[in-house]
Amino acid sequence: MRPIAISVVLFSLVTSSARAQQDVADVPAQDLTVKDQPKQRYFLIGETTKAPDKGFGLIVVLPGGDGSADFHPFVKRIYKNAVPDGYLMAELVAVSSKNPNQIVWPTAKLTDKKQTFATEAFISNVVAELKAKHKIDASRVFTLSWSSGGYAAYVASIAKDTPINGSFIAMSVFPMAQMKPMTAAKGQKYFLLHSPQDQVCAYSNTKMAKSQLTRSGAAVTVTDYEGGHGWMGDVWGNIAAGITWLEETKVPTTAPTTAPTRG
Repeated sequence: MRPIAISVVLFSLVTSSARAQQDVADVPAQDLTVKDQPKQRYFLIGETTKAPDKGFGLIVVLPGGDGSADFHPFVKRIYKNAVPDGYLMAELVAVSSKNPNQIVWPTAKLTDKKQTFATEAFISNVVAELKAKHKIDASRVFTLSWSSGGYAAYVASIAKDTPINGSFIAMSVFPMAQMKPMTAAKGQKYFLLHSPQDQVCAYSNTKMAKSQLTRSGAAVTVTDYEGGHGWMGDVWGNIAAGITWLEETKVPTTAPTTAPTRG
């Protein structure tokens, strides 16, 4: 999978200039690496000094594009404008590569020579490290991903012993061939955001994801937006709505026997 090109609108949101940081200068963030894993870098975003009674919710972010640290201002902006109180965010930073055909977020089944670990393990290591240091509510450990990050988020959601129990996935392909066994999606929750006009990651991916995941016993909803590939429309409102849906939705106890319709 090639790195997904960033739209002009998206670029305006994630530019790493000092000016882009001004409105999020008050958002706490720590630049960290997983112990004994120097290539597993992540930003911990949010105030950690006082946890809610039930613990912090945790949102693990897999950015699109090249997954680099350049997305940090945008992710801090998500935290400030769209994330409810009581959450921390862990923004993973993809291992860099000069290969234009790199897999931005390699998985156990789709590897890249730039790294020796799978993104599923990266996610699990970060969650485990944060649980050891902070009070985390295990029922509210979600991923937020888009474009090139969505592929790995889908796969991580069905990994053995995954800490993830909800996934917000935007404008992404659906890795059907890697989603095996699909039955592992039972009990998971997926909020899918996509534009029917997307010419980079076809909207048919999300239609397929909803059908296959729902049939496997997952709770799935789809929200459309206009304009094609990129963060467009009511960006903060859509993200806030997705997190709320993941918080409030109960997963089905049995899988349906017929293919679902989109909605």
